Parts: sequence; structure tokens; C-alpha cells
Amino acid sequence: MSSEMIEEITPEQKAAAVVVSMGADKASLIYKHLSEDDIEKLTLEVAKLKHLEADQTAEILDEFYKSCMTQKVVTDGGMEYARSVLEKAFGESTAQQLLERVTKFLKVRPFEFIRKSDPKNLYTFLAHERPQTIALVLSYADADQAAGVISNLPKDVSIQVVECIARLESVSPEAIKIVESQLRRRFENIMTTDYTAIGGIDYIADVMNNMDRSNEKFIFDELAKRDEELTETIRKKMFVFEDILSLDNRSIQRFIRDCDVKDLVYALKGSDENVRQVIFANMSGRMAESIQSDLEITVNVLRKDVEEAQQRIVGVIRRLEAAGELIIVKGGKDEIIV
Repeated sequence: MSSEMIEEITPEQKAAAVVVSMGADKASLIYKHLSEDDIEKLTLEVAKLKHLEADQTAEILDEFYKSCMTQKVVTDGGMEYARSVLEKAFGESTAQQLLERVTKFLKVRPFEFIRKSDPKNLYTFLAHERPQTIALVLSYADADQAAGVISNLPKDVSIQVVECIARLESVSPEAIKIVESQLRRRFENIMTTDYTAIGGIDYIADVMNNMDRSNEKFIFDELAKRDEELTETIRKKMFVFEDILSLDNRSIQRFIRDCDVKDLVYALKGSDENVRQVIFANMSGRMAESIQSDLEITVNVLRKDVEEAQQRIVGVIRRLEAAGELIIVKGGKDEIIV
């Protein structure tokens, strides 16, 4: 059974499908363990859920079973034991995918209380902290949160914070505990016994991918004056709109399906001819003709609107990559075997 069958179904819809499949009695037991916010979201998805084919439901339940099994063997026996069990059960490739997906949610992270904060509140919370402290906290934030905070910091501070995050590799649990206890009185024991990997090049590249292009350009220009090699290393890990040229045709066709047509028009208005050609080549003739027509009548577009449209398209691409629906080759290190 092909996973392409359910590629258009969101994780929220999959959760709703699992709950519906359980029946009311068993589903009510699940609800007892959810927060009010999660109950509201799940109930809404259940109410909106349209008809699913039997094969689609079966594949969703199979995916759910595999995730549950993975979480259990990881919890019971650790990563190596889990890998051994899953490889025997599902094969090496599927086992790796399951482990990556489940362990991402099993990790207990310090500064968890910041995860639900919007960037404005988080900026207010951190604005007067030292750059090193801001860097440490943002290393545990979501990339879009971190980008929002960094964008609002004074320019000189933002450069220091980006540099600090990029250079972070590990911080002792004791050091994190001290910082967190100062920022939050009701500190809970969420530390691991070993050193925790945080920040680093991959993370700050993700942050920069979430940042608006004017701030991105300023930070890179300034950071390059301090450390050109570090700047180039971060750039190589990023994906920007022009990197669409590095995607294969299937990946381009996939992200186009999820893009707003208006965003495509605005983004192409400010792109070079090579990007235009590769995108048009991966559209249906009718869609390409329609967008080319829109481009001709779309005039006097602000650069800011073009950059925002390109950023939204990059966001779609990165979301699909995170879901395993397309592949971005970063920094020339990844090899694709066909």
C-alpha cells in the first residue's frame, strides 16, 4: 500500500480518523488524557472529517500502530534495542523513519514554558537579558519564535545572539538549570543526566530560514564582517527561494500543489528567469498559462510583498521536507540514491 494515498491528509485529520475508528467508548478514554486545548482541536477535526476510503483508514491506523510500537520499544529498551526490534519488524529504512519521528516527541526539553509564547511576548520576556542568555533560551524555542525575537532585537544584539547560537554545541544540565530557575520560579526537573546538544549550525540555519529577508540580509552582512567562514557555513545549510533550482522535478511539482496561486505570482515577479522556467516546466499547461497572464497584469509590486511571498513558499517547501514529502540537498553533503 502506497503512502502517497494519504499524503494529502494532515496529522490532525489522521488523529481524528484514529479516534473515529476507536468508537465512542474507547475514544472517551483518550479524551481524559488531553488538555482542553487539544480536546477542542481534536473535536473540531472529528467534526470536519470527510469520508475516508477503507484503504486510507487502514493505512492511517497502520501508521498509528507503528508509532505506538516505536514509542513503547524506545521507552522499554532504549534506542539501540528499539532500532533492532523495528528493523526486524519493518526493515531498516522504515525503522529509521519511525525512530526519527517518535524520538522527536519523546524528548523532554528545558524551557518548555516558552514554546506556547508568541514571538512578541517572548521578545518582551528576553529583551533585557544578556545575548548569551537569549541565545541559550532561543536554542530551545521553535525556529519561527526565535526568528521573531531576533528580528526585533537591537541590531548589534541580534548579531551577537545569532553568533552565540551558531557556536553552541552542548551546555551542562547544571548551567541550564541555573538559567531556567532564574527565568521561571516554578522549575520542574526536566533535565537529562548527560550533556544536552543545543543550538549549532543546523538550528541557526533553520532560524534564519524563518526570518524576513531584510533582517536575514542585514545579519549575514554584519556576521560576515566578524566571521566570514561561519557565515558561509550557515548559508550552506539554509534553503532560500532561489534554491528551488536544486530541487528535483517531483519535489517542485509537490510544493506547487500546496502554494497559494497569488504567492506564486508575486514570488515569480521578483525571481530570475531560471527559477521561472523551472517552475513553469513543472506546472500543467493551463496553470502556467494562467500565472503568466497574471504576471503580465500584476504591476507596481512592492519588494516587501515579493519577499514575503517567496518566504511563504520556502515555508511550504520546508514543511513538506519535514514531513518527508520532498528532499532538500543541503550544503552539498547529502547524496540521493535512486
